[in-house]
Amino acid sequence: MTSRLRVRLTPRAGADRIDGVVDGVLRARVAAAPVDGAANESLCRLVARELGAPPSRVRVASGATARVKVLEIDGIEDREVRDRWPGLG
Repeated sequence: MTSRLRVRLTPRAGADRIDGVVDGVLRARVAAAPVDGAANESLCRLVARELGAPPSRVRVASGATARVKVLEIDGIEDREVRDRWPGLG
């Protein structure tokens, strides 16, 4: 079982945090800069922590260099992700 999650990422923020869901897309901020995949790695760790999953189960499936990304989360059902963040599209 693999879940997919659309995320709009803002790098170089003051801290790593989830801002909520806007128009069906999860909004997240990370302190890391978008250099050598550091912001993407921080995003994966943040989402994993919020879902209580190991970071190795979260990866960027598409949009690695874009602001809006699609994450894949192994071992977690879509229902669990939507329960955590209501309003996801």
